[in-house]
Amino acid sequence: MPRKKRPKRSRTAKRFLLLCMIVLASILVGGIFGIIAAYFQSAPSLEQVNIRQDFTTYIYDVNNRLITDLFRENRIAVDISDTPETLRNAIIAIEDHQFYNHNGINFYALVRAIVVNIREGRRAQGGSTLTMQLAHNVFLTQDKLFTRKFEEFLWAVQIERKYAKDEILEAYINEIYLGHGAYGMEAGAQTYFGKSVGELTLGEAAMIAGIIRWPARYSPFVNPDIAVQRRDLVLNQMVELGFVSPGQAKEARAEEVSLAERRTRVVSAPYFVDYILQQLIHSYGEETVFGGGLRVHTTLDLTLQKYAEEALLNNLPPGRTVDGGLTQPQGALVALEPSTGYIRAMVGGRGEDKFNRAVQALRSPGSAIKILGYTAAIDKGITPADVYIDEPTEFVLSAGNIWRPQNYSQTFLGPLTIREALERSTNIIAAKVVNELGLNTVIEYGKKMGISSFVESGRSNDLGLSPLALGGLTRGVSPLEMAAAYGVLANQGIYVAPISIVRVTDSSGSVLEENTPRRQVVLSEETSYIMTDMLRGVIENGTGTNARIGRPAAGKTGTHQDYRDAWFIGYTPDLAAAVWFGADNPERMVYQGVRYGSWNAATIWQRFMREAVKDTPVRDFEKPDGLVEGILIDKKTGLRVPPGCSLPPGEVREEIFLPGTEPREFSPRCR
Repeated sequence: MPRKKRPKRSRTAKRFLLLCMIVLASILVGGIFGIIAAYFQSAPSLEQVNIRQDFTTYIYDVNNRLITDLFRENRIAVDISDTPETLRNAIIAIEDHQFYNHNGINFYALVRAIVVNIREGRRAQGGSTLTMQLAHNVFLTQDKLFTRKFEEFLWAVQIERKYAKDEILEAYINEIYLGHGAYGMEAGAQTYFGKSVGELTLGEAAMIAGIIRWPARYSPFVNPDIAVQRRDLVLNQMVELGFVSPGQAKEARAEEVSLAERRTRVVSAPYFVDYILQQLIHSYGEETVFGGGLRVHTTLDLTLQKYAEEALLNNLPPGRTVDGGLTQPQGALVALEPSTGYIRAMVGGRGEDKFNRAVQALRSPGSAIKILGYTAAIDKGITPADVYIDEPTEFVLSAGNIWRPQNYSQTFLGPLTIREALERSTNIIAAKVVNELGLNTVIEYGKKMGISSFVESGRSNDLGLSPLALGGLTRGVSPLEMAAAYGVLANQGIYVAPISIVRVTDSSGSVLEENTPRRQVVLSEETSYIMTDMLRGVIENGTGTNARIGRPAAGKTGTHQDYRDAWFIGYTPDLAAAVWFGADNPERMVYQGVRYGSWNAATIWQRFMREAVKDTPVRDFEKPDGLVEGILIDKKTGLRVPPGCSLPPGEVREEIFLPGTEPREFSPRCR
């Protein structure tokens, strides 16, 4: 039967439809290729592909003990050569067994993962290579976008072009997140097993490698049984790939899982750490400090720091709690080595806030300021034997008003030698000495000894007898500067600027900063020794008897006249320390009916120093040559006592002098 001819119109329609489909397909394919081409055109350049990772910064004390670490991500750099082969193989076995055979993308694994995930209706497999995971973690956001996978492809290809396989694996080992705040295998090994990666057993290496895919689920801290199952899966993969023998895997499965104790992060010496942190950020910036893997070697001694915290915090007045939860009074203790300026201990408060009172609190030093006037006096030729009268005295100030200073005891002691006046901390004689020397002279000596907070201009300033003789300074002084100023006397007249950082290195060990003591001779050895000898008397016989530690020591008390600030600053030949306490908003320190002052500060100093120097040999202050010694003087007149004079023993003492300042005349009381 003959075939019927199809209508011409029908054939034309079909051809047109086919043509339209071809055109649409071409547009679709072209669009797809256009998108792909656009992505490849937007691929990062090799210059952009710089793998930079954040590494934890570590701060150490002077004995290389860890004080604390600083990080945004707790990551510890480890070289691939220091990573055991078993760990590297475990990672490759479970995450990307074709790692050394692809160029960043494993298309077979990717397609297989897609098929499996569609079939099971969940994300059962991952198709990302180690390089793609690295690209995702280092260069891309965590947003789950469809386009992100294409971006991973592009970055992975460029990473493989720029870096060798072992470099990529090393970066991956240092980058991957393992849960509980641990980034990278070294931090993970220390977090989970309390050891370095080089010490991991085969079973431990397999367990850590197994955590990578899903830290929240496979953490042995959270799900120990599931973590063991995951470990065994990794071991099976390693056997299948020939990385370990079945016997080795069997032994690894039999290992007892010994996890490290989970520790709460504790920052030692928090005020000192904040003090260091500000310096580091100023020098290197926050990004480097919290992610550059710095190694910061400081001057702090954690043992002395412990003694300082115990002495201060256990002996502050009980006080009261004010708005904001702070206990008042607060306090500070700072200790440094006079010969180097090394800060050995620093406590800036009770630990209830970050305000570092050892450095940031400028407070009235009270009578502790008197060493400036007396040091200048000795240096200018006034002697410890010179006699001044402690009596009611009026001083006409620059503004024309009259100032009548009072002693703490509200009594007057009559004739006193300079030595006795310092030991008893009489205000009248201190004011007379400063008035005799001149205000600018005292400020000059204070600056030479490291005090930088003097106010020398403006309506309120320190160019007055009261600030420079009794310590009522406009701004005040910090405990750190006071410790350094007294340290000059301990260090034979040499001022050494306080140092807190000895050395800073980067993550590769290159030295970025190295600090050495900056010394400046500001006083003669002779003047320093005479002042030290007089300040020893403050502890032995004067206002600082609570500071006795059973070995040579010198120091001075200081109490604000309204009992708002209490000080003791003292030193041995090897260590100088300043103690201060007072309320942040100054108030009279009377708590539970008890009045507190410098005698309490001296007790705190004594309890710290007794522990701080207990393991060091007893050493006396070094006496310079050239002093005139052994001269008997009459304490009532300051003149010589000739042989055979029968003055009462308590009124005679041997005194030391700078050459040429010793008295020539004999006391008229011996005639």
